[in-house]
Amino acid sequence: MSTQTIRLPDDTAQRLKTLAQSRGLSVNKLVEEMSAQAIAAFDVEMRFKTLAAGADREKALAISAG
Repeated sequence: MSTQTIRLPDDTAQRLKTLAQSRGLSVNKLVEEMSAQAIAAFDVEMRFKTLAAGADREKALAISAG
């Protein structure tokens, strides 16, 4: 596991701390979970774009027209 240092405005850091406490998490765990969600969303987007790039547009339109 690596250690990262991030710089945040004081207000943002305090709000993250408050959010983490409200969820019963450390700020570290909160950021870890939020990062995992962002990466998962990015992976889905990239997979969709890859599939869309190789898709047959006419066939997709014909299928959606039912």
